[in-house]
Order: sequence, then structure tokens, then C-alpha cells
Amino acid sequence: MTFPGARSTTSPPALDIDGVSKYYGHFPALRDIRIKVAAGSTVALLGRNGAGKTTLLKIIAGLSKPSQGSVRIGGQEVREQATRARIGVLGHGISVYDELSALENLTIFAKLYSLPEPERRALEWLERTGLDRVRDGLVREFSRGMRQRLAVARAFIHEPEVLLMDEPFTALDDRAIAVLQDLLADAHASGRTIIMSTHQLREALELATDVVLIQRGQIAHAGPRTQEMVDDTGWLYRTYGED
Repeated sequence: MTFPGARSTTSPPALDIDGVSKYYGHFPALRDIRIKVAAGSTVALLGRNGAGKTTLLKIIAGLSKPSQGSVRIGGQEVREQATRARIGVLGHGISVYDELSALENLTIFAKLYSLPEPERRALEWLERTGLDRVRDGLVREFSRGMRQRLAVARAFIHEPEVLLMDEPFTALDDRAIAVLQDLLADAHASGRTIIMSTHQLREALELATDVVLIQRGQIAHAGPRTQEMVDDTGWLYRTYGED
């Protein structure tokens, strides 16, 4: 199934997933996934536990190799090193260095992305996520909410073209949720492409322009997000879901 969010244009889609399958032994975690996503779309990637959402996000991020098919970001293979720098990932793990300060953490990531003035960029993102006052504090001494905001800053610091979010609101405190919602709204307004997997349907559907529902490793539905989906978050699963 081709995702209808992609529009007719001379430019390649922001994200092109072409016939992706993933097998673990004989078990098909994903089967012939075909999605084209236009630049500037915010896609809610939905499905029950074990449907294949996290597996798909790892393949899109270049962290896992598909058994079949390919993934391209802006027309380039995702597993090329230069292409990975165009992606920001916020997953289940916080993925920051506990024995370094907040400033040291973000400066390292800024350098990894070859950003100009990495320390200045790190300071900007500490301020944006409300961590500038603790910039020199060791991360191991931070609360979970502070660590989560630092992980959000890490994912956004290089202003990626494509943002991949795997259950981004899970276990966030209220301040971290507010920070992330503001950053996602800004990212969408600036034309970035967002793929967001979550079980928190209301938050996802309010942000989304399009929806993909995955069941047992296959696409059950792909299309624009409608107001009906927002008003009744169970509608999508009742209409296209499993019995």
C-alpha cells in the first residue's frame, strides 16, 4: 500500500519505504511495507504491542537492516552515513552520558554532527529545554524528567529533516511533555517530517497530518488524519483494526 500523504512533486519524498520486510528466522515482523511521506508531514504510526512499529522505526533510522526492500530519506539510502545525519531519533532509552554534565553531553553530540560552534549550539538547546541553570551538573544527579528533556535536546540539536519518535510521551513529566509538544509544533511549522509511534492516541492524532495503522507487520490503513479520528480515538481501531 502506498501512503497517500506523498504529493506529486519533482522532488523525491522526504521518506520512501519501498517493499520493506523484516524476518527473525521464519517470523515476519514486517511484510512488504510501502510508504511514501511528503516533506512536512506528521505521521502517527499506530498499532498494538508487537505490531512492528518499533522494528520499522529502527529500520528507518538505519539502526536495523531490512531483510528485503529499502528506505530512502530525500532520495538517499538511509544506511549511508551522510543520510543518518539528517535524522533525529527519540526512543525508549534516554541515551545520554550519566558521568558527563548536560553541557558536555550536548556539546559532544553537536560535534558528532559537525555543527558550527558546538558549545554555543549546546547552550541554546539547554535553554530551550529549561536546563540552562543546571548545564554544569552531572546527568547522573538529574531527575528523570530532567534527563528526558536532555534526551529531547539531543534528538533536536542538529535540526534534522526527519524526526523519528518511538513512544515519545511515555513516562515524561508534565514539563517534559510541554517542551516536547512545543518543539514538535515548531518542527512541523518549519517543514520538518515527523514519524511518531505512540499508544497515546489523542496526543498523536492532534499533532498528526496523516495516519498509518500497522497490524501483524502489515499496513492495515494509511491516509490523512481526519477530525473523526481526533473526536473518537477508538474509531480507527474499530474501523480498520483486528476483531
